[in-house]
Amino acid sequence: MKKLVRISVIAALFATASMAGTLDDVKKAGVLKCGVNTGLAGFSEADSKGNWRGLDVDYCRALAAAVLGDASKVKYVPLNAKERFTALQSGEIDVLSRNTTWTETRDTTLGINFVGTDYYDGQGFMVPKKLGVKSAKELDGATLCIQAGTTTEMNLADYFKANGMKYKAITFDTNEQVDKAFFAGRCDILTTDQSGLYAARTKAADPSKYVVLPEIISKEPLGPAVRQGDDQWFNIAKWTLNALITAEEKGVTSKNVDDMAKNSKDPEIRRLLGVEGTMGKNVGLDADAFKREIKQVGNYGEIFERNVGVNTPLKIKRGLNQLWSKGGILYSPPFR
Repeated sequence: MKKLVRISVIAALFATASMAGTLDDVKKAGVLKCGVNTGLAGFSEADSKGNWRGLDVDYCRALAAAVLGDASKVKYVPLNAKERFTALQSGEIDVLSRNTTWTETRDTTLGINFVGTDYYDGQGFMVPKKLGVKSAKELDGATLCIQAGTTTEMNLADYFKANGMKYKAITFDTNEQVDKAFFAGRCDILTTDQSGLYAARTKAADPSKYVVLPEIISKEPLGPAVRQGDDQWFNIAKWTLNALITAEEKGVTSKNVDDMAKNSKDPEIRRLLGVEGTMGKNVGLDADAFKREIKQVGNYGEIFERNVGVNTPLKIKRGLNQLWSKGGILYSPPFR
């Protein structure tokens, strides 16, 4: 309890000191400082040349395109789970886009605001096929590798307690350490968000030797976050994400965005792309802000398929992350 109180007090001090004026700071710096994972395939990972890629990375790129006019004007700050919130609170980064679960405690005690959900996930388990395990209910007495400072720890404790099972947890600071330990046989089970399990499996010498169990034991709405105390920046970050989702819903892509802006008669498309209305101005940007992010980065569907979709090594189906109109729960407030 004392630890939680200290965190709350620190967060409140950061929020009060305020970080209002983030838009001006970003424009003055000419670069967006974005906190990302130290390495999670499909979400945020640097290649051998230092180029960052992933679903979370593309959100940063979209925000930079909207605010600075250029999706490449991003400084990526790799953070482990324990560092990420302090980095945002202190102003080391302008936005956190690091597969972070939106929870009540994080939203109310850390001095941060979640701008929305860009990936609906849930915690699962991956095991070597040779163990012959078919269900998480068979994991009594297992040793599990987990990352410290995440919702994974509490979810794991709750699940095993509810099912009358015991376990041993081995914790690590980074995804890389967790994956390395699991594939080296230091634990029986790897547990994290299902997206993380699929990402980890791509690192195995032979991915076919591992299976993700069917149980999902939690809700993990993942999304970007910004500091409290700067409503303008909060609105910009929020509607940057909403623009990506609305663009997919309306059939606006990186390839047809110019044609849509010129020829579409759909009022919402015209507002989204700055042809009419004041959508960009409403959040403190220019009329073409949302059009730019879509043209340079793509809509949500393009981002998903490019980074984690069925034609990538992760081979993730859209599932809950499909548009609400196609059986999923992905949904943006209207541009009006």
